[in-house]
Amino acid sequence: MNIIVAGCGSVGYSIAKVLREEGHDITLIDQRKDALETACTDLDVLGVVGHAGSYNIQQEAGIENCDMFVAVTNVDELNLLCCVMAKKGRNINTIARVRNPIYKKEEEHIKDAIGLSMIINPEYTASKEILRILRFPSATKIDTFSRGKAEIVQYPIPKNSPLVGLSLIELGKKRLGDYLICAIERKDDVIIPDGTVTIQSGDIIYVLATPKYTSKFFYGIGAGIKPAKNVMLVGGSMICHYLAKQLLEKGVDVSIIEAKHERCVELSTLLPKANVICGDATEQNLLEEEGLLEHEAMVTLTGIDEENIMLSMYAQNIPTIKKVVTKVKRSTFDSIICELPIGSIINPKLLTSYSIIRYVRSLQNPLGSAVETFSRIIDGKVEVLEFHVGETCGITNIPLINLKTKDHLLISCINRKGKIIIPKGNDVLLPNDHVIVITLARGLKDLNDILVG
Repeated sequence: MNIIVAGCGSVGYSIAKVLREEGHDITLIDQRKDALETACTDLDVLGVVGHAGSYNIQQEAGIENCDMFVAVTNVDELNLLCCVMAKKGRNINTIARVRNPIYKKEEEHIKDAIGLSMIINPEYTASKEILRILRFPSATKIDTFSRGKAEIVQYPIPKNSPLVGLSLIELGKKRLGDYLICAIERKDDVIIPDGTVTIQSGDIIYVLATPKYTSKFFYGIGAGIKPAKNVMLVGGSMICHYLAKQLLEKGVDVSIIEAKHERCVELSTLLPKANVICGDATEQNLLEEEGLLEHEAMVTLTGIDEENIMLSMYAQNIPTIKKVVTKVKRSTFDSIICELPIGSIINPKLLTSYSIIRYVRSLQNPLGSAVETFSRIIDGKVEVLEFHVGETCGITNIPLINLKTKDHLLISCINRKGKIIIPKGNDVLLPNDHVIVITLARGLKDLNDILVG
């Protein structure tokens, strides 16, 4: 597909990168010549210097032959204008980045009024991800599927875990509910396991289940499942606003530390039930004076990665804090950052990129069993895809054990009319099911792609 991305900031760069890796032709538009040249060189994409809201600039970027236009500048209204101009006389797919909380309740109206294909909000998406993680202190990451009916929970195995030394067959005999360990990360290796695999200390397991059975599983192995009652948020960003609002609605006590006085006043008005503190969170005395030691969770959300990492490393050494979440916006040195003791790591750009990959793949397969949800786990090595089983799908009514699927691929979950099924070998897929596939293969666009040949 020919795709134009307006704005080559951190979000635009990330989106262009993943779409280029998917094999699409990308053209970037930005007014900053130096930033544009760097992105074009790094990603092997085309670039046009200019104002993305100008139709002349869009024409120069090839709008007449474009399949999709993605507007992700830092200004919501400019993104909307860009999409309006891009659709001028053409039925083109348009995606706009809209971040302002004022517009959140009006997203559907905005989509209908302008004819947008999709609205993305990296900050809101990140806040939802953090909220899920705070629900399970023992988990480092939680991905949801089937509109929240199923989830994959990432859990590192400690040395004293009762799971160490057990094969998956032996673990299944403990009757911990209806779940599936669908992937295991072991040092640099990725395992799509069968029942003979034995869990080792230091493994990171990925558990797929409904929220009910996720709770049962972790309770059964003695892992912490009690959500934090009070949370400290560092950095009064837009993510902070979205997250604090949701936490307060759930009855969680929220403290916010923000350095800028004007933003503190704004947050105090928007979030009257939150305890907003004006100060520099990198000062240890301030953290202790404001009761960090009494909080059960800490989320670092400043705009500086190094600050977030440093604060999270400090918080990890406080016994009362059960959960630490760190926002990281840069993707460089990922492998090193993942090894640091900074709790769960959130990258808003990646979350947004995955939602766009899902949409693009669904466009490439409009009549078949299209991708409905998309994520990557284990440093991007494993893809998790949710497909809708179309009427013309060629693998329905066949026992799963008889399907000749590709290596390192697992049909891990079936959603049938709202009922979640962890499938066995004799289960079959039916039209209108929703199925979750976990695979080391890249680029699956249709459910039929899981078959060999």
